[in-house]
Amino acid sequence: MTDQTKKVALLHGAGYAGGELIGLLANHPAVSLEIVTSRTLAGEPVWKAHPHLRGVSDLTFSGEEVDLGDVEAVFIAAEHGKSAAAVQNLLAKGYDGAIVDLSADFRFNQASMYDQWFKFTHPMPERLADFQYGSPELFSPYPAGTKYIANPGCFATGVTLALWPLSRHLSNMHVAVTALTGASGSGTRAKETTHFPTRDGNVRAYKVLSHQHLPEVQQNVGPTVRIDFIPVSGPWTRGIWGTAHIHTDSKVDFEAVSQWFEEAYGNAPFVRCYPGELPEMRWSVGTPFCDIGWVVKDSTLIVGFALDNLLKGAASQAVQNMNLVLDLPETMGLLPTPARAYASL
Repeated sequence: MTDQTKKVALLHGAGYAGGELIGLLANHPAVSLEIVTSRTLAGEPVWKAHPHLRGVSDLTFSGEEVDLGDVEAVFIAAEHGKSAAAVQNLLAKGYDGAIVDLSADFRFNQASMYDQWFKFTHPMPERLADFQYGSPELFSPYPAGTKYIANPGCFATGVTLALWPLSRHLSNMHVAVTALTGASGSGTRAKETTHFPTRDGNVRAYKVLSHQHLPEVQQNVGPTVRIDFIPVSGPWTRGIWGTAHIHTDSKVDFEAVSQWFEEAYGNAPFVRCYPGELPEMRWSVGTPFCDIGWVVKDSTLIVGFALDNLLKGAASQAVQNMNLVLDLPETMGLLPTPARAYASL
């Protein structure tokens, strides 16, 4: 560690996204992960929750009440409704560094969204406007002085990136999106819908037209885009694969669509475009990329997207955002990222 090394901490790091963050930060050339907390595993080595990190990190989980010292950035990987309390506690103690929150707790400017979509009353509505929605491809460079980042949701990342270029050019667009996700998207806590006998060899739609990432996408693409979203649980561990179906009143110009995506993502290091084909999920699993492809026939446009829900949908995007906020190169610590299985699952 050098004098220029950025010290960071991770709160609530025992979940799947936490494990990915620890692994990424352990290999980041400009960062030193100093603290990882867990409510239930305080005093245990981090590999107790993340066996694939044995020999990679020698950190021990701290309890929730911890002195952050001179930490410059804090990641929060708590469940929805818990991160806001963690932020409240940090600020009350005088912490003045950067915050990257992986939950939904600061993704909306209107507090009423939390009562409606997440069934809790936000404890810090006055702080919602302080958080920048952390989609680098849409909003980077962030406003000068940005310190607080609301990291996007996994489905929201894929669907937004698939629709954003179209929303800039097609008005009153009606889109039907179906997206399948692996079991790790449901978190570490066992439940009937992620139980192996009911998930293996099966697909199951859930929260049809009412998933909590839908208003997040709507906020990004604007009110002129109508989105019907069907999320589906797939029989695998990690990765999201989906398609967006758009029907127009006239013939779709393939070259124009390709130009729209090139304009949007030609300089985006973590979006890979495949004009004329739809990406396979396996290409993006284990990487920090969102893959997007499109196919046109007559008045129909199909946009396909694929990403790793734990990386571009969570941890690697959080590190990407940290890099931007701390004035580090956007890709630092993320490229190259070899494809790998999540060994502890």
